Amino acid sequence: MKKLSIVFMLSLAVGGCKQTDQSTKETSSETIAMTEQKSVETIYQFTVKDINGDDFDFADLKGKKIMIVNTASKCGLTPQYEQLQALYERYGGSGFTIVGFPANNFGQQEPGSNTEIAEFCQLNYGVSFPMMSKISVKGEDMHEIYRFLTQKDLNGLKDSEVAWNFQKYLIDEDGTLAAVIEPQMLPDDKKITDWIESK
Repeated sequence: MKKLSIVFMLSLAVGGCKQTDQSTKETSSETIAMTEQKSVETIYQFTVKDINGDDFDFADLKGKKIMIVNTASKCGLTPQYEQLQALYERYGGSGFTIVGFPANNFGQQEPGSNTEIAEFCQLNYGVSFPMMSKISVKGEDMHEIYRFLTQKDLNGLKDSEVAWNFQKYLIDEDGTLAAVIEPQMLPDDKKITDWIESK
């Protein structure tokens, strides 16, 4: 009888261990799932310097659709500034904005200082949408905002690489990446205006 009791107690103990083991595994799985969920970020976590050296907080753009574009002053695609400005004049306001990031990553086509870039944009294209300080959009010195835009484990949508000047990244009203648009597509392409106008 004593032997039976001991066997019964041992089986209970082993069963308890298995149950604890199982609940530990479930807890671990939940933790991993939560960690994976948290790894998808939004644009609102970033504060950058604008072209005048002032802080520009993306959290101030909550609820707006945003087009982020890397720009250059001496590129065959530089005339896109004209369509960008027209797009901003047409849709800019409470529901949409454009944020330009000058970058010198392609063919040394943005060699100027922030002051020179600002003057060029204003004189040649009357740019009034927000322009940021010059950054790097690829390579080892890539700015953190472009790490977010180009890495799926951060943006939750897709991996991409900035192919050339004037690549567009579309951000939805929740601050998450919605689309990546190749440099050659004009800013006023129907694909883009349809997205801006969609609810």
